[in-house]
Amino acid sequence: MRSIFWERFSHNRLAVAGSILVASLFLVAVLAPLIAPYEYDHIDRDHILEPPSRLHPFGTDDIGRDVLSRMLYGARVSLSVGFVAVGISTAIGIVIGSIAGYYGGMVDRVSMRFVDIMLSIPSFFFILAVIAFVGPSVWNIMVIIGLTSWMGVARLVRAEFLSLKEREFILAAKATGASDLRIIYRHMLPNSLAPVIVSAVLGVAAAVLIESALSFLGLGVQPPYPSWGNILTAGKANIEIAWWLSVFPGLAILITVLSYNLLGEGLRDALDPRLWERR
Repeated sequence: MRSIFWERFSHNRLAVAGSILVASLFLVAVLAPLIAPYEYDHIDRDHILEPPSRLHPFGTDDIGRDVLSRMLYGARVSLSVGFVAVGISTAIGIVIGSIAGYYGGMVDRVSMRFVDIMLSIPSFFFILAVIAFVGPSVWNIMVIIGLTSWMGVARLVRAEFLSLKEREFILAAKATGASDLRIIYRHMLPNSLAPVIVSAVLGVAAAVLIESALSFLGLGVQPPYPSWGNILTAGKANIEIAWWLSVFPGLAILITVLSYNLLGEGLRDALDPRLWERR
C-alpha cells in the first residue's frame, strides 16, 4: 500500500515541489535561532528603513530591526499556530464526526445541526470578536482558530463512518462482541483518515492566513515578537518608502500557503484511487 502511495505521489511534480517547500519551511522555523543574522529584537539605530543591502539582505524596519531575522523567527510563530490549531480542530472534528456517523439517529441529527449552526457563523469575524474579548496572544489565537475550524473535519469523518458501518468487517466485529469504542478506533477510524489528513494539511495553510490577518490587524502576535502579519503592518505604514516591508513577508505567506495547498492536493490524489484512475 505504501509503495502504491509513493508511486502515485511521486508522479505529481507539483505535490513533490510542495512537500519540498513545506520541509524547507519547517527547517527554517526550527533553525531560526541558528541561521538568523540578528536577534529578532536587535535594533540598529544607524540603519532605519534601510533597503536590502549586504548588511541587511531584506532591509530594516522603522526602528532599525533586521527584516530577514524577524521573518525567520516569524516563521516559527506562523507554523506553530498552524500546527497547533489544526491539531485541536482535527481532534474535535474526529470525535464529533465519529460519534455522529457511528450512532446515527438522534445523535447524528443533533450533532449535524450544531455543525450547521457553527458553519453559519462567519468564522473570521467570530474569531475577531473572541480575540477582542479574551485578548491577543499566541496561545489564544491557536486555541480559538482550532475551536472554530473543526466542522469540515467532523463532516468528513461522519461521511466516512456512514459508508463504513455497514461493511462486512464492521458487522463481523459487532458479531464478535467488540465494544463500540474498539470498533470506532480500531476498525473504522483508521479507514477514514485519508480525507482527514488532506483536510489537516490544507487547514495549516488556512490557519497561517488567519494568524497573519489577525497580526496585521493588531489582534494577533504582539510586538516585539515577530509575525509575518505584524511585519506587514509596518509595511503598510511605510508602503511608499519601504517596499521591502510588504514584499518579503507577503511572499513568505504566499509561498507557505501555496506549498501546503500543493501538498494537500497531491495527498488527495495519491490517497484516492478513484482520482488516480481518471488520470
